[in-house]
Amino acid sequence: MTVKKIDQITLDIIKDSLQAAGEEMFISIARSAKSPVIYETLDFASGITDAKGNLLTQGNGITGFIGMLSSMVKEILKKYSTPESIRQGDIFISNDPYVGGGSHLSDVTVAMPIFADGAIVAFSVAKAHWTEVGGKSTGSWSVDADEIYQEGILFPCLKLAHEGEMDQNIIDIIRFNVRFPNESLADMWCQIAGLKTAEKRIMEICKKFGRETFLEAIHKVISNSAENAREKLLQLPQGEYEADTWIDDDGLETGPIHVQVKITIRDGKFIVDFTGTDPQVPGPINLPYSVLESLCRVGMLVATDLGDEINDGVFETMEIIAEEGSIVNARRPATVGTCWKTMLPALNAICKALIPVMPDKFVACNYGTVGSFILAGTHPETGSAYIDVAPTLGGHGAGLGMDGQAAQFSYGNGETYNIPVEVLESRYGFFVENYELNTGVDAGAGQWRGGAGLKRRYRMMTDNMSFTGSYGHFKFKPWGYDGGQDGSNCWFQVIRADGTEEPPQGKGARILMNKGDVLAVVTSVGGGYGDPLKRPAEQVAMDVKNEYITAQIAKDVYGVLVDENGNLQGVTDARK
Repeated sequence: MTVKKIDQITLDIIKDSLQAAGEEMFISIARSAKSPVIYETLDFASGITDAKGNLLTQGNGITGFIGMLSSMVKEILKKYSTPESIRQGDIFISNDPYVGGGSHLSDVTVAMPIFADGAIVAFSVAKAHWTEVGGKSTGSWSVDADEIYQEGILFPCLKLAHEGEMDQNIIDIIRFNVRFPNESLADMWCQIAGLKTAEKRIMEICKKFGRETFLEAIHKVISNSAENAREKLLQLPQGEYEADTWIDDDGLETGPIHVQVKITIRDGKFIVDFTGTDPQVPGPINLPYSVLESLCRVGMLVATDLGDEINDGVFETMEIIAEEGSIVNARRPATVGTCWKTMLPALNAICKALIPVMPDKFVACNYGTVGSFILAGTHPETGSAYIDVAPTLGGHGAGLGMDGQAAQFSYGNGETYNIPVEVLESRYGFFVENYELNTGVDAGAGQWRGGAGLKRRYRMMTDNMSFTGSYGHFKFKPWGYDGGQDGSNCWFQVIRADGTEEPPQGKGARILMNKGDVLAVVTSVGGGYGDPLKRPAEQVAMDVKNEYITAQIAKDVYGVLVDENGNLQGVTDARK
């Protein structure tokens, strides 16, 4: 395309209008969704691409979906390659992990072309976690799946609507193959509402400024972002930086699993090389390439401070090297249902590689897991079946000059939120017995301490409830940095109504629970940063007063003498 000169004011107005359209699209989906995992947690992403599938803007939501929206559009253009095969009013649906920006089957993407003056000018795209897509387990994903066919029905980039007419065959397949069809179909319609919201706004922009001016503007936005990214990368420390990490296991007795990464920053390029990483595994923790691409993009955005400028121009400067068939770039039909179990350790390995040269941008290791769980059963008052699918909060690592944040979602979740206890107890068949920070733990100490994780206890209110959970760092603790202490482990435990305590676990599938049984969940304290003996004694005393640590930990780890009320009494010889 030949780019004509466009004045800066018009360019800025169109750019801001695009961003506003993306945000309105996002809000439309959140406010019309059926499932709390979408309207409360915001486990979805939405955005707008150009006619070639280059991302122009993406709303807040799941960080791990960065890059997956544009891949969906590029798959549509590849599969429906003739001009007449994509028409106004067509809607496409896909959840294939191996093409079209897939992650796991529960993350379903819908997209539609946007026309102006008879030609495609953009696509609107929305990807959301459906609570059910079928498969062998309620909630679809499982920690013990050994075939992708066990994880649900698969939509290989199909036409869901033809020129505005919905394909009833696909809707019937969904209705008769998922356990909670009303929720899944309602969430599908909320995504479509978001697509149409974006379509309306893009058509308004084209009508106001003209189609050619709109096309010139979006081309300029992408090229400007690419140039900005190159300039940012040239300002970073140039060189090669390596790190590795370990994943507990795959859920099917394969493990521990090694992830190796080398970051090269040179000549305006950001190269992420996973050579040396272990092969894909039988269990469901393998990464599709699109998930790998997203986690690398997150690392680059942190390094370059370009988090406010999300479009494909930024990522023209990034290159990924990963052997096909490795756990970070798996081959079909490897299972991927709990792919976050590898995504987050791989992202933390990138942080570990870059923190020595960018200590002001990266932090010590966080709790490193989505902590996703499924609780399904029958509501004690209505008698209706329910399913609760949600992530769990945990502690983030400490950084230079700051303590780690307590009880936050993982990097992969991004700008998402906790489902309130009131919503949980009204909709589902359990009682939230307690909900508190994981404090008083000898972990995460440092000049700046790691953020506290979370403790929760769910008491079952009916019989025959089913629990599936997947928590990382059950065996390996989140790493500390520069003398900072490692964090603590994640785990869950079932306590039976008669008081019998089953062993703590990091993952479990379809655990049967009955009325009076308790599920206890504990997530990690993040890694510490710097020598604990350098933390100001007054701050240590305040930590005791605020009950983040005990007086004994203050003495043994920080070298500070504090009474049980948090009053500073002196320091130990080690600190002196």
